[in-house]
Amino acid sequence: MHRTYRWLLLGPCFLFATIASAQDSLEVTNEYFLSKISESNWQVILSQKEAAAAQAGVKQTNAVFLPQVGLSYTAMTTTNPLMAFGSKLNQSILTSADFNPDLLNDPERTDNFATEIEVLQPLINVDGFYQRSAAKQKTEAMKLKAERTFEGIQLETKKAYMQLQLAYEAVNVLERAKDAAEASVKMAQDFFDVGFIQKPDLLEAQVYLADVENKMEKAQSQLIYCSDYLKFLVRDTLDVIYVPNEPLTFEDAELDYNPTMSTSRADIQAMNLSAEAMKNMHQASKSSFLPRVNAFGRYQMYDDEIFQADATGYLVGVQLSWKLFNGYQSLGQNEKSRLQYEVAKTEADQYVSTSQLEFEQQVRNLAVARGNVANQELAVQQYREAYSIRKDRYEEGLEKTSDLLITEAQLFQKEMAYLQAVFEYQLTREYINFLTE
Repeated sequence: MHRTYRWLLLGPCFLFATIASAQDSLEVTNEYFLSKISESNWQVILSQKEAAAAQAGVKQTNAVFLPQVGLSYTAMTTTNPLMAFGSKLNQSILTSADFNPDLLNDPERTDNFATEIEVLQPLINVDGFYQRSAAKQKTEAMKLKAERTFEGIQLETKKAYMQLQLAYEAVNVLERAKDAAEASVKMAQDFFDVGFIQKPDLLEAQVYLADVENKMEKAQSQLIYCSDYLKFLVRDTLDVIYVPNEPLTFEDAELDYNPTMSTSRADIQAMNLSAEAMKNMHQASKSSFLPRVNAFGRYQMYDDEIFQADATGYLVGVQLSWKLFNGYQSLGQNEKSRLQYEVAKTEADQYVSTSQLEFEQQVRNLAVARGNVANQELAVQQYREAYSIRKDRYEEGLEKTSDLLITEAQLFQKEMAYLQAVFEYQLTREYINFLTE
């Protein structure tokens, strides 16, 4: 549970992507993936199984209340004087002749078959009570951890879906860049044919087109990866390329969040419960110095023939046991459990403090991201106007080919930067929601 989910912001997809024509496409929504992760995602399933395993551990602590019942059957044969006499005594077959000293000292072989039912009932085991409380708190912490893992995978899924949206938006930009580059090459070829420009100018336009085409090739591989990553998150086996049903857009609505972190967040509650569990384990360690009281009972059946029980008897009692000294083992365990509790409590306090610090940083990041979106949007408008002017001048022979290509490349770079800024802003919004859930 320790450490915030920073790994959620380390995405597998990059900026450029496009569709591979060899595969069919499937239009999907963000809700499509969110509805599947609870039953399909590997991490969600593992966290649920860990919580179930912790719950099974609680059942083990029922031993502090419930009896232990055992059944045993023993077959033996002996010429040992003491064992032979005792076996006959248990079988209720002793006679006066058996007290003959010669027979007592050198008995014949004696067979004994014993059936025993044993019941052990705990009465007072203080350390067991604390261990049971610790197990319950650990189970609840694991459930909360599973809940937070699910919330984390929800965030990761939203992020991956936005990356897919970003990839398709990047494709649109690259396609327009390719169209513009092809038009520039055609125009340069026409100018070269009539002698308006030199060979290096034409080659420069062709090199620029080749560079854009290379980016498109990289984009094809990257989009497939983004789509496959979403498949991995929901364990989807469809042989398709996902297509988001809506583009990546800038939504500047006000966030509904608290100015400070809430201690009711699942991961924070889990950390606190884990610390409380360690506290109870420390109490259990201290309680091991106290005496234990247990009741016991045995019902025994004996015979000299197999599967017979002509003689029976029982034994019941109460035992008080007190381990006064066991070579410093209990003292050492008590000191260790105390330090483990202090470590767990310190980690829980640090986790809350770190979460609050991270929340405040993300709020500042959101303001920066909002400003970056506005700046990039303005830059796109400016470069579009500059490109339009320079293109008109180039067609009139008043601009160099290199200047036109530089402006063209800068325009599309600014469009990509704007899309990236929108993505970062939307992701920061989602992350703030995740930190305040």
